Amino acid sequence: MQLSTVDLVIFIGYVLGIIGLGLWVSRKKEGHEKDSKDYFLASKSLPWWAVGTSLIAANISAEQFIGMSGSGFAIGLAIASYEWMAAITLIIVAKFFLPIFIEKNLYTIPQFIEERFSTNLKTILAIFWVALFVFVNLTSVLFLGGKALDTIIGTGDGSLIFPAIIVLGIIAAAYSIYGGLSAVAWTDVVQVVLLVVGGLLTTIIALNYVTPEGGVFAGLEHVYEKAGDKFHMILSRDNPQYFNLPGVAVLIGGMWVANVYYWGFNQYIIQRALAAKSLKEAQRGLVFAAFLKIIIPLIVVIPGIIIYVLYSQPEGTTIIPGIKEAFTSAHGINYDKSYPWLISHFIPSGVKGLVVAALTAAIVSSLASMLNSTSTIFTMDIYKPYLAKKNTSEGKLVKVGRTTSAIALVVAILIAPVMGNIPQMFQYIQEYTGIVSPGILGVFLMGIFWKKTTNKSAIIGVLSSIVVALLLKTNAVDLPFLDQMFYTLIITIVIIMGVSLTTSDEIEDPKGIDLTAKIFRTDSVFNIATYALLIILALLYTVFW
Repeated sequence: MQLSTVDLVIFIGYVLGIIGLGLWVSRKKEGHEKDSKDYFLASKSLPWWAVGTSLIAANISAEQFIGMSGSGFAIGLAIASYEWMAAITLIIVAKFFLPIFIEKNLYTIPQFIEERFSTNLKTILAIFWVALFVFVNLTSVLFLGGKALDTIIGTGDGSLIFPAIIVLGIIAAAYSIYGGLSAVAWTDVVQVVLLVVGGLLTTIIALNYVTPEGGVFAGLEHVYEKAGDKFHMILSRDNPQYFNLPGVAVLIGGMWVANVYYWGFNQYIIQRALAAKSLKEAQRGLVFAAFLKIIIPLIVVIPGIIIYVLYSQPEGTTIIPGIKEAFTSAHGINYDKSYPWLISHFIPSGVKGLVVAALTAAIVSSLASMLNSTSTIFTMDIYKPYLAKKNTSEGKLVKVGRTTSAIALVVAILIAPVMGNIPQMFQYIQEYTGIVSPGILGVFLMGIFWKKTTNKSAIIGVLSSIVVALLLKTNAVDLPFLDQMFYTLIITIVIIMGVSLTTSDEIEDPKGIDLTAKIFRTDSVFNIATYALLIILALLYTVFW
């Protein structure tokens, strides 16, 4: 379905506006050449509200809008655990990890590994993260974004996917490659407002079409009545989706591994906090982001459940000709078509341009964040120590960062189309990232909180964790992948402890971190906001258990 002239004007206005804003905020100050601190850490100038909105913009992309909506269709509200438990995780990261990272004045997460363990381990992980960003994160966001635009403004036959991928890449590159984190973070403030407003509008309009009589509240009541089994947060063992979200274990097991790794040690997420004006501003920014995470399921999960009801056509539901055929493919039900199909069929002209702009904003902001973080890690952790001359200028480092971003984007654009049709892309990404994330998380946790952890134990731990994860992934074990992640983390920690105790006679490793109660002290604003957040989450899980 093509965009109308009005929609096209709104969409083009968004593109020009966001590029213009990005270039304006990243302009050179008179007499000041942009250095690595300006480019990679936005001159350490971000206030709490910019940190929080930029975190959400970096996080919410096609993976959520497309992938999580698809999982909403397949699984239901239980997939929202990724969002609501992320809110608690942000509090943990703000209180227990940020004080250490900011005190060490880090540019990148691999730099912490170098200070705590060794340059060799830092380099191994830096290369891994660059590869992960380019070949998994960037490619998946580009592909899902292209697929979404193909369904919304094209024919849905795949012919528009590659052109859409190129357009998305160009928009992200237009301001992020030149402007660095300043351009990314300040445009994110606008992008988050757009994606929240556009997302809520989409949900409201879709609910109005659920029943023949119409009405938003009537639609919500009908969806809740006819798809009651989709509104449970904790799945029973006989649920066919149990292996994706294994019941109570979600609250006490592998979901914590996925969330703590992602929010605490993922460069393109934590980089915003490292760029804050101060530790207090960074911590408040993470709390703000936690509150925003609570409303995300309204935007990305509920639409998937709406499509489930329309597809199933229980009594009293609006009958939409061809809906079953639209979602059926040779691979079964194509869940990830849910959100773009909803936009193309229900959103009226005039509003559609805004909604497509909101979806594009989510995609572009994540792409820009990933590009900036890829260039930060490559420049600061690989190029500067190994490839640069001793007296390499700050200007040269910025140029290398820009070049790295451009190359990473071109590679990702070329690879993205080969990803093909993967059902429930969100689950797929979580599952395969989970092969490596438990081991890395284990190394970080032990490095921070156990002073006897040695460099040798960290290297053996992170390498052996991949073997453990692959063994647990075999059919013979038959475990949900979140349980696999949890057990891999526990086994990795045991290996690290065992190697440290048997190979070192020292009571504490010389590079161990001295932790005191003062380091983890937070102000009253942070504490009150935390208590409020925990009460809200307790109520949500009580109501939708």
